[in-house]
Amino acid sequence: MPYAVTVIFDLKPGTLDAFMPHILNNARCSVRDEPGCQQFDVCTDPAMPDTVFLYELYDDLAAFEAHQQMTHYKETGPKIADMVADKILKTYEKVDR
Repeated sequence: MPYAVTVIFDLKPGTLDAFMPHILNNARCSVRDEPGCQQFDVCTDPAMPDTVFLYELYDDLAAFEAHQQMTHYKETGPKIADMVADKILKTYEKVDR
Protein backbone atom coordinates (compact mmCIF):
# COMPACT_ATOMS: atom_id res chain seq x y z
CA MET A 1 0.00 0.00 0.00
CA PRO A 2 1.55 3.36 -1.00
CA TYR A 3 2.85 5.39 1.91
CA ALA A 4 3.11 9.19 1.75
CA VAL A 5 5.20 11.38 4.01
CA THR A 6 4.99 15.16 4.34
CA VAL A 7 7.46 17.25 6.26
CA ILE A 8 7.31 20.97 6.94
CA PHE A 9 10.58 22.53 8.06
CA ASP A 10 10.39 25.94 9.69
CA LEU A 11 13.93 27.20 9.35
CA LYS A 12 15.80 29.72 11.42
CA PRO A 13 15.87 33.02 9.51
CA GLY A 14 18.59 33.26 6.90
CA THR A 15 19.46 29.54 6.77
CA LEU A 16 17.61 28.50 3.60
CA ASP A 17 20.66 28.74 1.32
CA ALA A 18 22.73 26.55 3.65
CA PHE A 19 19.85 24.11 4.22
CA MET A 20 18.88 23.45 0.60
CA PRO A 21 21.99 21.58 -0.65
CA HIS A 22 21.64 19.06 2.18
CA ILE A 23 17.93 18.39 1.72
CA LEU A 24 18.23 18.28 -2.07
CA ASN A 25 21.04 15.74 -1.81
CA ASN A 26 18.90 13.62 0.50
CA ALA A 27 16.03 13.78 -2.01
CA ARG A 28 18.26 12.86 -4.98
CA CYS A 29 19.90 9.96 -3.14
CA SER A 30 16.53 8.67 -1.94
CA VAL A 31 15.04 8.49 -5.44
CA ARG A 32 18.26 7.18 -6.99
CA ASP A 33 19.31 4.63 -4.35
CA GLU A 34 16.09 3.40 -2.76
CA PRO A 35 13.94 1.10 -4.89
CA GLY A 36 10.96 1.76 -2.60
CA CYS A 37 11.12 5.56 -2.90
CA GLN A 38 8.83 6.57 -5.75
CA GLN A 39 8.96 10.35 -5.31
CA PHE A 40 10.73 12.94 -3.14
CA ASP A 41 9.79 16.56 -3.84
CA VAL A 42 11.37 19.55 -2.11
CA CYS A 43 9.13 22.62 -2.32
CA THR A 44 9.50 26.27 -1.32
CA ASP A 45 7.37 29.38 -1.54
CA PRO A 46 9.13 32.72 -2.11
CA ALA A 47 6.51 34.34 0.12
CA MET A 48 7.66 32.07 3.00
CA PRO A 49 11.48 31.99 2.71
CA ASP A 50 11.98 30.14 5.99
CA THR A 51 9.67 27.22 5.16
CA VAL A 52 10.50 24.07 3.19
CA PHE A 53 7.86 21.44 2.38
CA LEU A 54 8.74 17.85 1.48
CA TYR A 55 6.44 15.35 -0.21
CA GLU A 56 7.73 11.78 -0.27
CA LEU A 57 6.03 8.70 -1.68
CA TYR A 58 7.14 5.16 -0.84
CA ASP A 59 5.93 1.74 -1.90
CA ASP A 60 4.88 1.00 1.67
CA LEU A 61 5.75 1.61 5.33
CA ALA A 62 8.67 -0.83 5.11
CA ALA A 63 10.22 1.26 2.31
CA PHE A 64 9.94 4.40 4.46
CA GLU A 65 11.51 2.58 7.39
CA ALA A 66 14.34 1.46 5.08
CA HIS A 67 14.78 5.10 4.00
CA GLN A 68 15.38 6.07 7.62
CA GLN A 69 18.26 3.57 7.80
CA MET A 70 20.07 4.89 4.73
CA THR A 71 23.42 6.63 5.15
CA HIS A 72 22.32 9.74 3.25
CA TYR A 73 19.30 10.10 5.55
CA LYS A 74 21.34 9.63 8.73
CA GLU A 75 23.99 12.12 7.57
CA THR A 76 21.47 14.82 6.67
CA GLY A 77 19.96 15.23 10.15
CA PRO A 78 23.08 16.44 11.96
CA LYS A 79 23.99 18.75 9.06
CA ILE A 80 20.66 20.60 9.18
CA ALA A 81 19.81 20.36 12.89
CA ASP A 82 21.08 23.82 13.81
CA MET A 83 19.10 25.40 10.95
CA VAL A 84 15.70 23.97 11.90
CA ALA A 85 13.44 25.87 14.29
CA ASP A 86 10.58 23.36 13.99
CA LYS A 87 9.67 20.25 12.00
CA ILE A 88 6.27 18.67 11.43
CA LEU A 89 6.19 15.18 9.93
CA LYS A 90 2.96 13.48 8.92
CA THR A 91 2.37 10.12 7.27
CA TYR A 92 -0.51 8.81 5.19
CA GLU A 93 -1.55 5.51 3.66
CA LYS A 94 -3.45 5.42 0.40
CA VAL A 95 -7.11 4.63 0.82
CA ASP A 96 -8.72 2.66 -1.99
CA ARG A 97 -12.37 3.53 -2.50
